[in-house]
Amino acid sequence: MLDIGGLRVRAHVQGEGPALLFLNGLTRPLESWMPVLQALPGRTIVTFDAPGVGGSPTPILPLSIRRLARVALAVLDDAGQDGPVDVLGFSHGGAVAQELAIDAPERVRRLMLVSTSCGVGATPGSQTVLRSLRPSEVTSQWPRPDALGTLWHFLAISGWSSIPFLGALTMPTLVISGAYDRVVPPANSRLLAQRIPGAELVILEGGHDLPGPRTAEALADTVTHFLNGASAA
Repeated sequence: MLDIGGLRVRAHVQGEGPALLFLNGLTRPLESWMPVLQALPGRTIVTFDAPGVGGSPTPILPLSIRRLARVALAVLDDAGQDGPVDVLGFSHGGAVAQELAIDAPERVRRLMLVSTSCGVGATPGSQTVLRSLRPSEVTSQWPRPDALGTLWHFLAISGWSSIPFLGALTMPTLVISGAYDRVVPPANSRLLAQRIPGAELVILEGGHDLPGPRTAEALADTVTHFLNGASAA
């Protein structure tokens, strides 16, 4: 547990090698990354429960996407990662990753945006996010989502947009979408890839939960190729 500006944040660091920061999706705790971690050796993995998720207590007031990006930077500092790291943001965490990349570009070596969007201005999904978060055999093992924490994260993304600054991102960027994603349709990933200079777009066979057990290996392989400097396609 870390104390970051008065917030209690549960963080986890494991492995050896170049640092890779994972930013979780809505209501997703540290445990949600386990299928990917098993398929992605040779890295120092840094991840944390955003305030209001998993083992991190819900704050009294909501945090903006920019504030969540600052929390991510503080976690990196506490983990001894004060230089540039690779950053992978999934869904809601993809918004935090984009904000981190524009606010502190010197800390982001390579950027990976998975199943995410630009926020305001995005193509809406055909089903609600909450329906996609129903407990399953896997998610029932995780800490239960906190209702107020979930509301705070909805509020954070509801008024945020990356459209004004996407063209200013200069780090190598990989955008990944599931071909059958109904929560964040692939059109959103195409928009990100079109607006971020030099970004590479990969569409994987799968839905929204690309870090889940069914598609974790394909996601890890795609990320590994990108991080190794090869085409991820």
